[in-house]
Amino acid sequence: MKIYDIIFSPTGGTQKVAEHLTEGLEGDAICVDLTDRKQDFCTVQLTQDDVAVISVPSYGGRVPAVAIERLSHINGHGARAVLVCVYGNRAYEDTLVELEDAAKQAGFHVIAAVAAIAEHSIARQFAAGRPDAQDIQQLSAFAKQIKGKLFAGDTAEPSIPGNRPYKKAGGVSLVPKPTKECTKCSLCAKECPVQAIDPENPKKVDEKACIACMRCISVCPHSARRVNSVMLSAVGLALKKACSDRKENELFL
Repeated sequence: MKIYDIIFSPTGGTQKVAEHLTEGLEGDAICVDLTDRKQDFCTVQLTQDDVAVISVPSYGGRVPAVAIERLSHINGHGARAVLVCVYGNRAYEDTLVELEDAAKQAGFHVIAAVAAIAEHSIARQFAAGRPDAQDIQQLSAFAKQIKGKLFAGDTAEPSIPGNRPYKKAGGVSLVPKPTKECTKCSLCAKECPVQAIDPENPKKVDEKACIACMRCISVCPHSARRVNSVMLSAVGLALKKACSDRKENELFL
């Protein structure tokens, strides 16, 4: 049995959650990075004996469209799949059901799903420091339960919350822009999952292509990319009520 860690994690929060789950499954994970725009995902072919942990962040209650598109090129060949959506303590809404539909369309057999918390990628004051020790303990317990289901040969599909049709995608687009500290090193352009930044002039951003994943901010060695402070403050105020109470991780078996 091979374990595939199929993941879309621009700023690392989703990756942290996925790592704790795959470690609990006790196997050497083969990483498939859905943020890598240069990878030919058609070459990723699984077998019925394999297990895939498919992890994505929730963007406004939906799966990032680019993650869905890249996942569609992978051939699951009936491999068992554990779905993971990671959100910043607000709500994940239709993320898991959308991911379930995409995974099935790619040939995976869904046997478990997890909704987990990580630090909000935009308003970082929410769920700061998560996954924390309590989360890690929960995720390890989830992994043991999933492992037990796998080794028991139980292929029953879980009941996953969400709506079909999914909620409308969209909302306020927060496009990071360079500051005067930008040295035009172009690391942000190199790491952008959707080629929204001009590699010749990283001060140019295609606002229609940008998915506000915040990777350019997280990778900049000079802290020279930021979201408009007024808009960021407005987002923080809008999220305050929904994000203030601690939400817990959920397992669906």
